[in-house]
This record gives sequence, C-alpha cells and structure tokens, in this order.
Amino acid sequence: MRVALVQLAAGTDVAENVAAVRRLTKDVAADLIVLPEAVMHDFGKPDLPLGPVAQSLDGPFAAALAELAREHRATVIGGMFERSDDPDRPYNTLLAVGPDGALLGSYRKVQLYDSFGYRESERLRAGEPVPSVVDVQGVRLGLLTCYDLRFPEQSRALVDAGADALVVPAAWLRGPLKEDHWQTLLRARAIENTAYVVAAAQTGRAYCGLSMLVDPLGVVVASLGDDEGHLTAELDPARIESARDRNPALRHRRPWRSAP
Repeated sequence: MRVALVQLAAGTDVAENVAAVRRLTKDVAADLIVLPEAVMHDFGKPDLPLGPVAQSLDGPFAAALAELAREHRATVIGGMFERSDDPDRPYNTLLAVGPDGALLGSYRKVQLYDSFGYRESERLRAGEPVPSVVDVQGVRLGLLTCYDLRFPEQSRALVDAGADALVVPAAWLRGPLKEDHWQTLLRARAIENTAYVVAAAQTGRAYCGLSMLVDPLGVVVASLGDDEGHLTAELDPARIESARDRNPALRHRRPWRSAP
C-alpha cells in the first residue's frame, strides 16, 4: 500500500486550508492520504470559539475530502471539528473517506489535551472510548488523534479490535521535550503493538511537524522535518505478519488481575 503523509500549517479559513491540501497533494499518487488533525480549521488562539466553525459529517469539508479522494482514487483521512449537541463544544473528529467518496468511518477524539498548561476540554467535547477501525485494501487502520498517543491502552484496544496500523493525525505543540516525546511515542506504539504507525502532523509556528511512517519493529521508514510538504512510502502488510512472527508479544500476553 502506497501511503502519503501531508504536513502543513492550517489556519482559520476553511477554504484556504482546503486549497493548501489540494496544492500539497497535486502530484501525489497513493492508496492512502493522511492529513493532520484540525486540517479543516486550526484551533487558533485559546479564546477562539470553535462551535461556530464546526460542521456536520456531510458538510462542505467532508464534501471537499470526498472530491479529493475521488480525484486521487485514494482513501483520505483528515481532521475537522464536528457539531455536537453542545453548540459551544464540538467534537475533534477524524473522517475516513474512500476512493469513491463514501464515508468509511469517523472517530471523535477521546483524550482531550488538558496538559502542559492547555485546556482542550474547555473548547471541545470528548468522544466515547470506542475503537474506530477502517479497512483499506485489506489493511485495518485504527484511528487515533494527537494526545491519544500518550495512552497506550487506547492503541492496544485498536489492535485488539483488529488494527494492523495506527493512523495518528496530530497538531503536536512545539516546546521543551515535546518533539522528543512525539518521536519516542510513535515508535513505542509501533514496537509494543507490532503495528505500523502512520502519523501526519501540522507544522508552523505552533506545531512541531515531524510526520513519519514507522514500521512494526519501530524502524522509521520515512519522515519529514518541519517544512510543509508530503512524503510517500510503502506500507507492506507482509511486514506486519513477519514482525508478529519474530516478536509474538501480542500472543504472549497473560491477563492481569486487580490487586486484592
């Protein structure tokens, strides 16, 4: 499977963001195109209300992703703000759109970024902790968003639900040790789950970039720095099977009991 990771600095103008995605994917030939978290509309300043910009799963942004998917004959995954029943706090949602433009699945971010002095829960609503896995050419992709990466049990739940690869759109904030955490956690989730990790991140003044594809043994197959752009690389399903034969840790698990 040919995978394309698209890295850009999204702004608060939806039309401009869609235009940037189209520009950066113009020459892309891939089976799977992964865009960052909040690529529809960036978080903006901490006091910027996100409810008014949220859309439905069949709104204009979803239509733009569907058009992109049809043009490239590829599955496209990217992040948006989805309306909820709380007009002030939408969901932070990933959409997965198939090559025919149909919605394959969606995922509402579960772990909100109330960390390092930031309070995502004041502006957004958390989704229910239910694994979201979509099938692309026989490869099952488990969906995570940014801060979810810090919770290994969530990645394991996706693998237990059948995921062969973890797709992680993100807007990972820059800062002391943040870049190191991002790179370390991506490789750790790959190693402990013997799964590919497909991570597409925002870049720019606020975010670290460093999008990458990591194989099931933790090897970085391809990566970007902090410039806008895209990379393409191969995700080989046979590599997953081989890694799980060499390192059968998933089969070796024994259930833990609660302490008395």
